[in-house]
Amino acid sequence: MNKLLFIALCAASGTTCAQTPATNPMPDGSRDMYVGLGVQSAPRWDGTGSRKVSALPVLQVQWSNGLFISGMSAGMHLSTDPVIEYGPLLAVQPGRDASGTGRSADGVGTYGPSLIGPVPEPLAKFDARPTRLDGMDKIGTRLTGGVFANYYVTPQWRLTSSLLYGAGNDHDGARLDLGVQRLAVDLGGQHHVSLSAGVAVANRNYNQTYFGVTAAEAARSRFTRYDAGGGLQDAHVGVRWNWAWSPSWMLTSNVQAKRLLGSADKSPLAERSTNLTVSTAIAYRF
Repeated sequence: MNKLLFIALCAASGTTCAQTPATNPMPDGSRDMYVGLGVQSAPRWDGTGSRKVSALPVLQVQWSNGLFISGMSAGMHLSTDPVIEYGPLLAVQPGRDASGTGRSADGVGTYGPSLIGPVPEPLAKFDARPTRLDGMDKIGTRLTGGVFANYYVTPQWRLTSSLLYGAGNDHDGARLDLGVQRLAVDLGGQHHVSLSAGVAVANRNYNQTYFGVTAAEAARSRFTRYDAGGGLQDAHVGVRWNWAWSPSWMLTSNVQAKRLLGSADKSPLAERSTNLTVSTAIAYRF
């Protein structure tokens, strides 16, 4: 059960990070479910110096046939090998309007983000309406699809990967997440910590949607025109702490840091290169 509870790899802020609980042998016909509610402080969009605080739903369910739901993603474990996990994956990519990225949901164990380090001050050049994206095209919420594959180097360490396609208004954005996780470090009885780190690679269409500025957008917004290219998008690290109060109740807290790279970091929308996302929630196990 520890594997299911305490996995961390991409979390996500403005971009959806696929979340895949580990395979968990269960009696046929059974399921394991966590539901809860918490609060999250996150950047309004990737790279902004402005933050928002919002309610954070928590949902994680795993069935004995391999199906799972974790936060904003769902998929199915197809492998019977305990060392290798793979299968199809669906994930909801939140939309973005003038106020920033839409809301997300969490699992009790997720994929983690970026590099914790010095956080630069917001750039002074964005003095006019600094917390909004007025004039930028609205990006709709999208259902993306793809695959995941994980490999256990040891029972406590696993390499993770997921590839999702379909983001953006033209449904042609693709993102590859590669990471490593340390599962469920036992801090004594009720407390467990999991660690994660990784990088994300996006195609040009994905980066242009979320970090590019078209000529039309530049004419009606405070941003200059910018054509984003594909390649490395960010590096990320995450720490999740789960405190089990009882067999049914737990407090799950997550700190994720993301460092924009390449074309994303050079975007005029990127007011700062490094951002933190912090969340905490109470979850009940059914």
